[in-house]
Amino acid sequence: MLTPRILLSAYAQGVFPMAESRDAAEVHWVDPRRRGIFPLGGFHISRSLRRRILRGGYTITLDQDFAGVLDGCADREETWINPDLRAAYIELHRLGHAHSIEVRDASGALIGGLYAVTLGAAFFGESMFSRRTDASKIALAFTLRHLRNCGFRLFDTQFLTPHLASLGAVEISRADYHRRLAQALDTCADIAARALPTPQEVVQDSTQTS
Repeated sequence: MLTPRILLSAYAQGVFPMAESRDAAEVHWVDPRRRGIFPLGGFHISRSLRRRILRGGYTITLDQDFAGVLDGCADREETWINPDLRAAYIELHRLGHAHSIEVRDASGALIGGLYAVTLGAAFFGESMFSRRTDASKIALAFTLRHLRNCGFRLFDTQFLTPHLASLGAVEISRADYHRRLAQALDTCADIAARALPTPQEVVQDSTQTS
């Protein structure tokens, strides 16, 4: 059984759970040889995304619909989020160790977001989803700036995908990751300590790309 204690102990050791599919009965533990992370000041923003962020027409919230974001992330043809993992993350959220960033359109519909586990000053990004163009990128841009504002030290993306690399994520060795993780776990950060950033704050110090 996946208990909060087991999950938090695993994350503290640099290990995270995955299921083979939504119907899989078992969960396996992953400790990649190479790890993806987001430098907190290194988000790459395209001109089109910058315009979209500044144009508005959306609302960003924190922890207003964790289950909705979790289900949005699992709503795809193939997912690693099985019922046991869903229940475990819901419980971690109830205990204050899992969080969601939601993106809503002008009508209030949930159009994108991401969720993560937090320990100390470490933010373990789990998954994100998008139902509108750039919604997940908007969530990510706001999240990175918010984590900096709240004193976080590490944004773990688990793996480095071409999509994440295009946004500024990088790959480091397992040893380097564990060193950074230890430093982050030895530091306190509170994701609710500050208000979410404004669109102007989000774009002002991001690295602009074409």
